[in-house]
Amino acid sequence: MARILGTACFVGYLRPAPGTWGSLFALPLAWALHIAGGFPLLALATLSYFAAALWATAQMTAGSTDHDPSEIVADEVVGQWIALFPLSYAAWDRGIDILAMWPGWLAAFALFRLFDIWKPWLVGWADRRGDALGVMLDDVIAGVFAAIGVLALAALAHGVLMR
Repeated sequence: MARILGTACFVGYLRPAPGTWGSLFALPLAWALHIAGGFPLLALATLSYFAAALWATAQMTAGSTDHDPSEIVADEVVGQWIALFPLSYAAWDRGIDILAMWPGWLAAFALFRLFDIWKPWLVGWADRRGDALGVMLDDVIAGVFAAIGVLALAALAHGVLMR
């Protein structure tokens, strides 16, 4: 069970760039969760999968010197979902088709991957923890940074650029 959860149904074994595959895998899942229950379901699924993925990561790394094996991509799924929160919330709150916000999807994906790979500031701090919580937290923080970036780009596009 830990391997299924930690590798996001074995997506983590895809090469090259398993983290990118994990982020891509998260996109249609986020869409399905949003369609099924809006932002509340996506947020609940994110919290639930975070807890399950934390357990799975701890199981998969127990006794290993590699605290963050590349096949563990559950953290990317959680982080990518967080990056999509602004889109899901806006679509749910305002009754907008979430796919109509496709530029936001591209921004959320690109920004999340950028912060996850670059690991600036708090993202790098979490990654350096060297434990299962650090594996999860670096992607959560990268997701939060990406969500902030999505909000900033939306404000720019719909505010400044629309005048």
